[in-house]
Amino acid sequence: EVQLVESGGGLVQAGGSLRLSCAASGFTFDDYATGWFRQAPGKEREGVSCISSSDGTTHYADSVKGRFTISTDFAKDTVYLQMNSLIPEDTAIYSCAASQDIDRFLAGHPDYWGQGTQVTDSS
Repeated sequence: EVQLVESGGGLVQAGGSLRLSCAASGFTFDDYATGWFRQAPGKEREGVSCISSSDGTTHYADSVKGRFTISTDFAKDTVYLQMNSLIPEDTAIYSCAASQDIDRFLAGHPDYWGQGTQVTDSS
């Protein structure tokens, strides 16, 4: 059974930080690109960040560059999203995702999805 289980969401003040975690199971983690999407109320889902398992190449949405950092712990089959300098526009449900083809991930069509975790910036 494939599972992507997110944790670490919550409520923070503007300028604060959160670290999201996504624990993966049920597939060969090392063969997949993993990362995060988000969806704010009334908005379309957008890709936030992803990391390639093959060479560690990272991708970030322009809106989060310099503030968010994605990383992977292969020993734990876990991907993280460190979010700093949070702003109100970051408020959204963040969903972990995985794709065997990074191009499909970048196109918004990953193979697997987590259930999502809420991130709210209070200001």
